[in-house]
Parts: sequence; structure tokens; C-alpha cells
Amino acid sequence: MSFTVAALYRFAPFDDPAALRAPLIDLCAAQGIKGTLLLAREGVNGTIAGSAGGVAAVIAHIRALPDCADLDVKYSTAAALPFQRMKVRLKKEIVTMKVAGIDPARDAAPYVDPADWNALVDDPDIVLIDTRNDFEVGYGSFKGALNPHTRSFGDFPDWWRANAERLAGKRIAMFCTGGIRCEKSTAFLKSEGVEDVVHLKGGILAYLEQVPAGESRWRGSCFVFDERVSVGHGLVEVGEGE
Repeated sequence: MSFTVAALYRFAPFDDPAALRAPLIDLCAAQGIKGTLLLAREGVNGTIAGSAGGVAAVIAHIRALPDCADLDVKYSTAAALPFQRMKVRLKKEIVTMKVAGIDPARDAAPYVDPADWNALVDDPDIVLIDTRNDFEVGYGSFKGALNPHTRSFGDFPDWWRANAERLAGKRIAMFCTGGIRCEKSTAFLKSEGVEDVVHLKGGILAYLEQVPAGESRWRGSCFVFDERVSVGHGLVEVGEGE
């Protein structure tokens, strides 16, 4: 038996995220779903796993929430259930940056589809920035990408401000695991006056799912936040190392 895994997020205005928590807990329990969902005034983020029908029921419920019809979801499979319990948590942010006034729903930079990403990786005039932390980058990254060596996403604004002068005027392309950190980090760069910035639509997971291994510019595997540890092309489980 295999299990369906769904990594999801949506920046959406929730007036009362606490009111959304109990119905999600009840639905996940009824459907046998495990994983983690984060709720905040800026939206929803998380990864869940279970039967295909159970995951579909939870996704349908979230899509019915305010401004969540276009919920970003990336599906994969796992041979064993990659979570032991279900957590639905209330947070100040669904991905923590600690910079006031950032609105990814309004200000995120343009997307680049996975099919078009290799052209940016191969362009010597593009500065490719990996917005994940140093531990994640250790599993793999795109050829030639800049690693900020952050310990957490909240360190990224300080790293950018320390390096903004040397990167001024450059065209910047950013990526992360599933897209959520890039929506927020590109919105942050735009708030800092950067105009020429784009990011990978659907993140590394979409790239590994859609781009054939023979054409790939990815090196290594992609760390994921569950018991599979990391995945490779086709989102096949890799584990601790490739």
C-alpha cells in the first residue's frame, strides 16, 4: 500500500484563523490524515499524508476557505505513512520571516515555470539564490546557486541586507522547496527596492516532478520535512543520501 502526500500552501487573508482549526482537526481525524498544518492571518501551509480519498477530502475543505480556491498543492507518494500524528497549529506567520508589512499575496515576484528554469540556471548573468537553510542545501541544490548559509528563513533578511550592495543591479532568480519561501522572500526583495527578481513556480518539488533527469540542472536530492527525509527526480524517496 502507498500513501498520498500533499504539500500545500496559500497566502490568503484569514480574519479568524483560530475558528478554522477545530473543523480541520475533526476532518483529519475522521479521514485518518496525519501531518502538520499551520494557520495564520496570512494563510495556510503544511504537509499531510494518508489515503488518496482522505487527502482529497482535506484539500477540498481547505480550497473552500476564503481565497483558497487556488491553493498550491504538490502531490507525491510514500511507501509508509511519513507522519505519526496530526497537528494543526496557530502561528503569527505560515512561514516565519519576522519582517512587518510583507504581503506575498499582493507583492510576490513573477513565476518562472519549471520547463523554463534551466535557461536561467545556465545564464551567467543571473544570480541564482537558494532561500532554504544551510542544512537543506547540504542535501542538494541547483548548479551554481548561491547559498546564503542561513540557519533559518528568518535569517534571510539580514543576509540580503548585508549583500544587497554587491548584488545591486543583478537579475535575481530564487527558489525553495515548494514555493512558499520564495513568494515571501521575493516580496521582501521588492520591498527593498529590487525590481528584477523572479522565482521558480512550485519550487524544487515541481521541478523534480516535471523536468526529466537527463535534462536536469539539479544536483543531489531535496530535503523534505517528513520521515522520507529527501526525494529525487519524479519525487521518488531517496532518504538520507543519494
